[in-house]
Amino acid sequence: MRRFLVAATLFFASAASAQKAHDPSAQLRAVLPPKVAEHVLATIADARAHSLPAAALEQQALRLARNGAMPAYIEKSVDRRAKNMKEAKSALEKRGRKPTSDEVVAGAELMGKGVSGKQVSEWAKAAPSGRDLTVPMNVTASLMDRGLRSDAALARVHDRMVQRHTDRQLIADARGKSAEHRPPTANKAGGLSHRPVTPGPGTRPVTPPRPVTPGRNG
Repeated sequence: MRRFLVAATLFFASAASAQKAHDPSAQLRAVLPPKVAEHVLATIADARAHSLPAAALEQQALRLARNGAMPAYIEKSVDRRAKNMKEAKSALEKRGRKPTSDEVVAGAELMGKGVSGKQVSEWAKAAPSGRDLTVPMNVTASLMDRGLRSDAALARVHDRMVQRHTDRQLIADARGKSAEHRPPTANKAGGLSHRPVTPGPGTRPVTPPRPVTPGRNG
């Protein structure tokens, strides 16, 4: 019986240690100065209280810390993203949607790039009913990263959604690989994909025949 109690105690102690090792708050306190860690944790707690995806803030803070970002920058970055999440959630809810955590994160990413809450709200209202907007918003952010203005990027993705493009098609279009945008001559001689035949190794070049001169017998 005593051996059983000792084994059980060790098991639960090990489980508690493992949980602590994966506890974001413990990790944040380990990599951030005390004041910054407390501020970040308070921001995360406030986000959780407002039903926001707090885990995304935890991951952001840990990622920035591991990448060597300054503590003050991490603090401001987490604050800014939490603010964007609140605004994105509110903007999506105004149009009668109950946004998922992924949609809120994607909307916050757009707002971090300068898209207004009004733009997000109107864009969400115009989206097909029942369509998850996570990938469309991420694709819009990607197009903006490539230099497209916010209104043009939103309009482009909206048009594709109206045409019932799947998430995979939206991603392919953003990468410029959508088959429907390839020219008709792409797979024909002279088209974009046409390439001259390159002789393989060991192939002797073809020498054109010499012209025959009349009156000579060689």
